[in-house]
Amino acid sequence: MSTSPEPPPRAVDDQLGQVRSFLATHHRAVLVTRRRDDGLQTSPVAAGVDSAGRVVISTRSRSAKCRNLRRDPRASLCVVSDSWFGPWLHLDAVTEVIPMPDALALLEDYYRSIVGEHPDWAEYRRVMVAEDRVLLRLTLRHAAGPAAGPAVGPAAGPGVGPGAA
Repeated sequence: MSTSPEPPPRAVDDQLGQVRSFLATHHRAVLVTRRRDDGLQTSPVAAGVDSAGRVVISTRSRSAKCRNLRRDPRASLCVVSDSWFGPWLHLDAVTEVIPMPDALALLEDYYRSIVGEHPDWAEYRRVMVAEDRVLLRLTLRHAAGPAAGPAVGPAAGPGVGPGAA
């Protein structure tokens, strides 16, 4: 099941350049989704960014994160630098779950955005289908952290944005 989120608020849309730039070189992230019991579920993920500025993540269709997002498309993501204690980015987003077969070409774009060209695309496609991979596509609603620029969106306020601990 896929939902079509509304476009991001204008102020958030203005941050997409900074978000895209950070995500182009920083892929380590922790995705937070909501479990059925209202608890939080966290998953380490590799995050990329598509040409529209949406965050993209690959996962298996039967994963907890995918089940959670099909039920409740809200997600948060903390993207960190390889050095851990460097720039970081917090995103709140609405997620689309894109299943096979629609996901296949998007998963190739996802791989290219993080790693580059695959040595054997036929093998990559075979594995993606065999693992029943989906693409999670996150549309930004709020961004904060040193890599995001000034905090904007509904959660912006004291304690968020550049220089906040």
